[in-house]
Amino acid sequence: MTNRRKFVKSALMGAVVLGVAAVAPSAMAAKEGFEKCEGIAAKGMNDCGTSKHGCAGQAATDNGAEEWVYVPKGTCSKIAGGSVKVKS
Repeated sequence: MTNRRKFVKSALMGAVVLGVAAVAPSAMAAKEGFEKCEGIAAKGMNDCGTSKHGCAGQAATDNGAEEWVYVPKGTCSKIAGGSVKVKS
């Protein structure tokens, strides 16, 4: 493969990666029929970032106060330690 073909291939892959990265935040938008429930996520099982980290799956402890997961609406208040995340 020539250097030019490698460059073109790399540029195209970069464009694809940027396109996927641009769509990814909208994938974590509020799910229809679900609510964000704080305080019940197991270590490494959170659904999105907090003030301590920026990604899903990075909860350092079980039941962290800021860590949250999606649950069906009306379920969070029935789970011990759970509270519905207020929109910020």
